[in-house]
Amino acid sequence: MRGLKNWLAVGLLATAAFTVPASAADKFFVYVSPDQIGVNAFLKLGQAGIEEAGEKYGADVETYESRTAADRLENVNAAVNEGADIVVLLGFEFNDIVKQVAPTAPDTQFLIVDQCIDDRPDNVHCAVFREYEASYLVGVAAGMLTESNKVGVVGALDIPFLHRYTDAYADGVKSVNADASVDIRWVGGENPFADPVRAKEQAVAMNAAGADQIFTATSGGDFGVFEAAKEKDFDVYSVDVNQCPNAPGHVVDVTLKRVDNAMVQAIGAILEGEKKLTMALGLKEGGVSTIALEEDELADSGCLIADHPEVAAKMREVAGQIEDGSLKLEDPMFAK
Repeated sequence: MRGLKNWLAVGLLATAAFTVPASAADKFFVYVSPDQIGVNAFLKLGQAGIEEAGEKYGADVETYESRTAADRLENVNAAVNEGADIVVLLGFEFNDIVKQVAPTAPDTQFLIVDQCIDDRPDNVHCAVFREYEASYLVGVAAGMLTESNKVGVVGALDIPFLHRYTDAYADGVKSVNADASVDIRWVGGENPFADPVRAKEQAVAMNAAGADQIFTATSGGDFGVFEAAKEKDFDVYSVDVNQCPNAPGHVVDVTLKRVDNAMVQAIGAILEGEKKLTMALGLKEGGVSTIALEEDELADSGCLIADHPEVAAKMREVAGQIEDGSLKLEDPMFAK
């Protein structure tokens, strides 16, 4: 009856997705999305992660899907009121909410994925990623493949966190092609993470200025960049999951963020009694990757990187250097 109680608590503001039948399970996990999941591949990974965690640890699980900013707070409170043992929150949108709610619910464990907060109580945990490692690798590919010596990157919003994509990509480009110029632009506006129109406009503008390899880190806006790539015939790179089938013949590679892996690993550590867990996952830990590194998936990925074995080999070489520490990358998030 947990799902029914949640609907009574928040009306139509949330949707509950049952992935383990309500039963005698002695654990209950809730994933709260920051926005409507829809076609957002990143948010879908969160749902996949909570389902996998429920199966692995024998828990009932639900997804509370937010549609507005008000939903986020109501859904987190609903999860607490429903008796969730662990509430998983994906994204920076929950930073202020968890600061407000967690101290009032000491028996509930909160896991923030993809972000962290300062001065955390013992029941708030973080799983974050070294996204800049994978971004650097797709920059290497772009630097090797550009014919115009002009490349670009579209970010959703000019905040320190997203410089892990834009700046690391630029560094990767420069590492193999010192003569290349990198155009960095931002979507901005009222809804920067879900605005394909503005994202497309930025991509079209930088392509008109000569960029033939464009990286998009705009979440829901990526589909606008894919449209631009198809219309203007340039190469594009994307984030989070394999997006190559969404623009066949135009997507070179993708930075993969294993949100599902992070959630399962972090939930396991929380269940073992970790306090104020902070887990950082990069290439070495399997938290981030690229299609070029996933050799068993490469041939059937639909990504153009499969047609450039010399570029893929270089990316693997650089990835190995990052993993063994012989190549040390600065985190752009803290360089600003």
